[in-house]
Amino acid sequence: MLDRIKALHREREESYIDYSLIFITLFLLAFGLIMLYSTSSYEANLDFGDSAYYFKHQLIPTLLGLGVMVFMSYFPYRILQKFAIPVYVFAATLLFLLIPFGKKVNGARRWIVIKGISIQPAEVVKVAVIIFTATLIIQLKKNLLNPRGFGVTLGSALIQAGLVYKISKNLSSAIIIVGIAMVMLFVSTPGYKRYILAAVAVLGLAAVVVILIASSEQTSGMNYRFERVLAWLDPNAHASGKGFQTLQALYAIGSGGVFGKGLGESMQKMGFIPEAQNDMIFSIICEELGLFGAIAVMLMFILLIWRLMIIANNAPDMFGALLVIGVMGHIAIQVILNIAVVTNTIPNTGITLPFISYGGSAVIVQLAEIGIALNVARNIGK
Repeated sequence: MLDRIKALHREREESYIDYSLIFITLFLLAFGLIMLYSTSSYEANLDFGDSAYYFKHQLIPTLLGLGVMVFMSYFPYRILQKFAIPVYVFAATLLFLLIPFGKKVNGARRWIVIKGISIQPAEVVKVAVIIFTATLIIQLKKNLLNPRGFGVTLGSALIQAGLVYKISKNLSSAIIIVGIAMVMLFVSTPGYKRYILAAVAVLGLAAVVVILIASSEQTSGMNYRFERVLAWLDPNAHASGKGFQTLQALYAIGSGGVFGKGLGESMQKMGFIPEAQNDMIFSIICEELGLFGAIAVMLMFILLIWRLMIIANNAPDMFGALLVIGVMGHIAIQVILNIAVVTNTIPNTGITLPFISYGGSAVIVQLAEIGIALNVARNIGK
């Protein structure tokens, strides 16, 4: 009888599912699809003669991503530790394949297109860095406290970030990759001194660069990233150039008021905000649903991050905890940077909003990461 009770208890533990995390994820996906259709329908109708063009193209990878999420929630996450190096090399190989096979858009090669299916290697690199960094931290253990061990771990992420920036010209993804590794290292090593010094150094360097750009008398022929900094400092002075998208986004946010104009009633999506379904979709959310809708979306992301934190704190082993922390860091950094860009808190860097912005590779990778977190959650208490 006692053995039977233990068997039932063990079976109940094995079938544990984190419904709160699933609900939050499904809510964000459904909300994202609704907002994507609302945001892109006008331009999609003009460009493709089908107002649901972007919606249809996002729905397919979303459904595929849900399948990947379910698969990863049952795939033993500890096996990922054995495949850390192949995954790391595979992600780097995809980046190098951009050179001969990448599709060039706006001067940058960021997608590999195979028979109509596009893959963005930078998204694959993010999950590869999470797995590889977690594995390195586990293997190095106390050696992580040494400058060499710390440098090797951070350096592995810096290499991938450097490749992303050099090959695909994607600075925002490179920043996110380094940020993910830093978050994982931060929770794995005691003491805050080195991180405080690093943060002060980065902020100081950024301030110096901004001051030099702002004081430069020659603006013609300037690097487009420097032009974005000038547009960030004074978007009105660059209203016809790099500041146009930011200004239109701010107009959308301001015109939404407290409760917004209503779903589908945005004016700025009528060609004023270029490709609003991508990194500027949050501004349309503010315009149509107002401050209330914007806060609701941010609260859902906060709940998602909080739930991931709970799973990490109760993970059955260090590797599982680090995987979830990496996922949490990825989503948190990307959400913060996207909202900061849309509100002109930082210069425009083209960062999408997780689960909501248009992008097939991104949503598949993000759902795969949620699947890993669900897998770790299923093993809590074992």
